[in-house]
Amino acid sequence: MRFILTILLAATLLAGCASAPERPLPPREKIDNFALEARFALRVLSPGKAAQSSGGRLSWIQNNGQSHLLISNPLGIGVAEITIQPGHAVLHASNGERRESGNPDLLIEEVTGLRLPVTQMADWLLGRHAGQGKIWRDFAGRPQHFEDAGWRVDYEYESEAADALPSKLTIIRDGEIELRLRIETWKDAP
Repeated sequence: MRFILTILLAATLLAGCASAPERPLPPREKIDNFALEARFALRVLSPGKAAQSSGGRLSWIQNNGQSHLLISNPLGIGVAEITIQPGHAVLHASNGERRESGNPDLLIEEVTGLRLPVTQMADWLLGRHAGQGKIWRDFAGRPQHFEDAGWRVDYEYESEAADALPSKLTIIRDGEIELRLRIETWKDAP
């Protein structure tokens, strides 16, 4: 019996040594690269029409100024893959369609009919914005919400730590779009 316990303990220790530990993300202000996994719910409002809702999963990798998004349905089946870099975007749809544009926001609008500022979203995920908007902070100094160019972003945190990253975001353009993100994991980008 002791021999079996020794083997199990050794195997556990070896398995622990074999996996590389995840690197923690730096403080919010210094994050340039990250990866996240999230669930999303999107609600689109149109005057005179019933609201349309959809949801699914979002994998986002931000690395060296380039965004790579994989949008999946609720079952995890990929629906669209989007690569965004300054001044260029490529969208691959699950039906094999491929579209490119020099304006990432315009590409998303052409494909979906929605005005989503994807070029700003990486900063919004971290509670930063490049516009002239106003930001409000919570008791710990973290972004609580901000408004910029008709958009409002609200943040929620699971941790009370001042350097905690948001676990929930609500991105709203009144009367048009409401996007809710439930971020399951934040990682340092590979």
